[in-house]
Amino acid sequence: MSFQQPQYRILLVDDEEGICFTLGRLLQKEGYHVDSASRIEDARLLIADSLYDLAFIDVKLADESGLNLLREIRKTSHDMQVVMFTGCPQVESAAEAVRLGAFDYITKPVRYETLIAVTRHALSNKALNDERERNRANLDAIFRTVTDSIVMVDRQGRLAQFNSTAERICGYRCDLIGDDAADMHLGCSGICRTTLGEVLNNNSPRELRRIECHPSTGKTRIINVTATPVAGPDGKTNGAVAVIRDETQLVELERSLQRRGRFHDIVGASEVMQRVYSLIESLADLPTTVLINGESGTGKELVAAALHGSGSRACGPFVRVNCSALSEHLLESELFGHVRGAFTGAIADKIGRFQKADGGTLFLDEIGDISPAVQMRLLRVLQEGEFERVGESTSRKVDVRIVAATNQNLADKVQQGMFRHDLFYRLNVVRMILPSLRERLDDLELLVAHFIVLFNNKFSRTIYGVSDDVMELFRSHDWPGNVRELEHVIEYACILCKSAIIALGDLPQDLLDSAPHCETSASHSLPISSAPAAKLSLAEALAVSDGNKAHAARLLGISRMTLYRHLESQQL
Repeated sequence: MSFQQPQYRILLVDDEEGICFTLGRLLQKEGYHVDSASRIEDARLLIADSLYDLAFIDVKLADESGLNLLREIRKTSHDMQVVMFTGCPQVESAAEAVRLGAFDYITKPVRYETLIAVTRHALSNKALNDERERNRANLDAIFRTVTDSIVMVDRQGRLAQFNSTAERICGYRCDLIGDDAADMHLGCSGICRTTLGEVLNNNSPRELRRIECHPSTGKTRIINVTATPVAGPDGKTNGAVAVIRDETQLVELERSLQRRGRFHDIVGASEVMQRVYSLIESLADLPTTVLINGESGTGKELVAAALHGSGSRACGPFVRVNCSALSEHLLESELFGHVRGAFTGAIADKIGRFQKADGGTLFLDEIGDISPAVQMRLLRVLQEGEFERVGESTSRKVDVRIVAATNQNLADKVQQGMFRHDLFYRLNVVRMILPSLRERLDDLELLVAHFIVLFNNKFSRTIYGVSDDVMELFRSHDWPGNVRELEHVIEYACILCKSAIIALGDLPQDLLDSAPHCETSASHSLPISSAPAAKLSLAEALAVSDGNKAHAARLLGISRMTLYRHLESQQL
């Protein structure tokens, strides 16, 4: 089978018609489609009307130099191969032809073997160029359309190419192409570029799943990185490419669909707590001042700590101040610090909480109890980000996020003239209202289990849970002290409980007194109901289950906690 491919089109440009005729017949015999022109103007018309793969152009034409036509072809058609030929070879014209982009330069008379060899070689080179251009165009199309970030480095680890997504999210710039990727500083940890270096060194792909990325934009993202070596025509590693997929939205969607029973140190799986978790995540990376409202014991400090720990300030300090626990002068010194001799007892300089919280978060608990003087100084810090220590005139700049909390209605205090309205508006940029425990009774069992584990570890106990009667009492109680009250109740019960299950008699008396139907003696819990009506007795169920209490409870149709209560009643 011959090499020629009939689809190739060839143009001959020579003012000697005999040469055009002879060379045209030879090329047609090889299967090529051939057109010819004796004048440059005719050649221009043919080129404008058809696409040619190869052109043979004489250097010296009657009307114009063939080099001029070569220049025009190179400006309009980069993929057409051009071979120049001449009857008067000169070094200058040959050099100029090559400089202008001619594929080859041959002399007349043109031998058949030379014509066919040059033609085949030129068309083979065009096929390779076309393939490279298709690959480049396909790669460019992929780079433009893929929403993932794509970064390529060459075999020396220098940045070779990246797409617009990588430019927008990662901060790559065109002026960085050719620079060593490992030495770039784009405001992030550079884990993607490190992975590309490892792929080059080991010549093997790597995949990182759901890792944290901290780009220069400030918002932490969850990404997958797939890095693969790129092989050249010789089979050797010619570079590496990394595809970086942002899965932040997917992770956030999974979190929203999957109800969480715990968020940082906050315990709760109810719908209202899921909304609290989502709000914390939305506010975590913002510098906005947050005011947390809620009854005593609802976990305002835990929410403040979660706001701090979820955001970009997590590496900075989290400083707490209970504003109601200190007098006006002590609170002022505690917040802003003082210099030696500022007041009686100030025997040394002291750094205030604002200065300690620089770069982090300051949590002001019970903010509604601060005096008007402290309110005024606090307002200045919020407005200008600076303060003076007590007894000092030099201002100090701080970068502190304020999270305040109160169980009072600050709007009412503003109307009563007890709280500055301008400070209230500064604090009340975003307000979070925490639910009381009676609004989230679905979390009772989860909270009880959490506190039992906590106090089991603290007191080296092995308590498994609470009786059904205790849980019923918990559900009917109003919980004025909220989660903190529940914690104290469980702690008290864990100290007194002598068995594996907390019974009514283990609870504080004031809690029992709050239940109108509870009747207790000094030493025993409520009378326990008789054994459950069942075909099997308690002893028979335990015998059948070979002592497995969970299995025995299922046989009797009762809960395992109820089974424990009956066992306890038989031991009394």
